[in-house]
Amino acid sequence: MRRVRVRQEFCIGCGLCRVHCEAHHAGGDDIAKVLKNRPFPAVGGIRIEQREIECISVRCQHCADAPCVDACLTGAMHRDEPTGLVLVDSEKCIGCGTCMLVCSFGAITKDPATGKAVKCDGCQDREIPRCVSVCPNGALVVEEVIQAVAAVPAAGDRYPILV
Repeated sequence: MRRVRVRQEFCIGCGLCRVHCEAHHAGGDDIAKVLKNRPFPAVGGIRIEQREIECISVRCQHCADAPCVDACLTGAMHRDEPTGLVLVDSEKCIGCGTCMLVCSFGAITKDPATGKAVKCDGCQDREIPRCVSVCPNGALVVEEVIQAVAAVPAAGDRYPILV
């Protein structure tokens, strides 16, 4: 299964991954054209966390035992069996926010335009996820992993490693 790994030591918190993710999921890769006339800011599957000089790109970990999938009232949050990714079916999502409450990483947000859950979908429509292709420092890299990460970070872990 393809995952994006965050190399924290290279992340400078520039936010390009977030902006390009938002533009990509709003309908294209040209940031100015896609984001210019939207009534609400676009929402992607990434947020940037910064503590003093340390930064990290935070997104869905596609957990092996995903609490968001178990908590989803409608079945909108589900695991795509071929890829192993945890995805949102926007047709089924009612915007209740239960998935956001149980996510250990805070990786699920609500789109202000639709009121529905939004999270990293691994850019299944692209060979290389958009965030990886635009990261100027190589902080985001694609890796093939055998198993998704656990739902909760281990004691002492400061940041999630796999996404």
